[in-house]
Amino acid sequence: MYLAQRRIMGQTHYFIRESYKDRDCWRSRELIRLGPNPARYIVYPGGNAFYIDEVVEERLASLGARVTMNDMEDVFWPFIEPEIRRITSSFREKEKARRGKTKLTPEREAQMCRQVCEFDKRRIHYLRSGRMDQAGIGRMPVQLYRWLFEKSRDEIEQRFMSMERCLGPRELKNYAFVIFDLQRFFTESWAKKMPQGLNQETVDEYFIGEICCLNNDSVFWLGEKARDALHEYLIRYVIMFFDNSFGPDSFLRDYVREFMDTHRAWRFPQKVRAVSLSEASSIFGVKKDILAAMSKRSLVRLFRRLAQKLHPDKGGTHEEFIRLTEAYRELLRTRNP
Repeated sequence: MYLAQRRIMGQTHYFIRESYKDRDCWRSRELIRLGPNPARYIVYPGGNAFYIDEVVEERLASLGARVTMNDMEDVFWPFIEPEIRRITSSFREKEKARRGKTKLTPEREAQMCRQVCEFDKRRIHYLRSGRMDQAGIGRMPVQLYRWLFEKSRDEIEQRFMSMERCLGPRELKNYAFVIFDLQRFFTESWAKKMPQGLNQETVDEYFIGEICCLNNDSVFWLGEKARDALHEYLIRYVIMFFDNSFGPDSFLRDYVREFMDTHRAWRFPQKVRAVSLSEASSIFGVKKDILAAMSKRSLVRLFRRLAQKLHPDKGGTHEEFIRLTEAYRELLRTRNP
């Protein structure tokens, strides 16, 4: 069961639909029309509690839909009052974590990888990474697209519509360029990074050809009704492409990101072993009772004098200087101001 939306007469209307298996494909069916305001089905008995009107549950039961309370909450969650959603969100996340996900076998993972279409992979890769260069698409973990399985095309497209809301206006045309893999039609070295530098009339022609090809792909639309016109789920990409301009050049940004990713030398720092008073006494060359009674100001002066002597640039060794610094920090931590 999932929440779907559709524009009708300039207004967004919401529906509860479900995916079901019909022989060798997954189809969708409409269960309830919620209208433009699904919040009217949410009841607040007091405090931070809420529940879904019994009318909805009864209607779903009459249609033979197998629905749990968690399913109902997932559908109506966006329409719950913001303050109550904020307060109860932590409990909701804990419940989701408790339920967890079934672990996939390597064979099942391989099967999933083969079944996911490249168009869906390109959409997920861009929405997750923001990269125009899709070179890393083959290294995506299967967990990123396991939600695509055992779902109708309608449910998948509704999910993508929701995910695409994170895109800014300056990303929309870049996104359309990437997901239809238009870069493969060009030999210019900058095609993957700077589509605005390509011949725009040629880019437009390839886009129209690719969207028509996808519209006629019977495998992609398996389970959906055949249409003579452009599918409504593809119209949004036409709008993205022709009503927007390419965003700023991402070449330098991607180059810097790739450089950082390939030159990461940071490691978790090793845990520093606490220095005992006896060790500190030996390092500083001062008796324990004198060192323990030394004021913070005297300790700082002693450290600076020894640091000048033991610094590697002054003839000391790296190890001696490190141990001196560790001893000084330990003593300073326990010293009264």
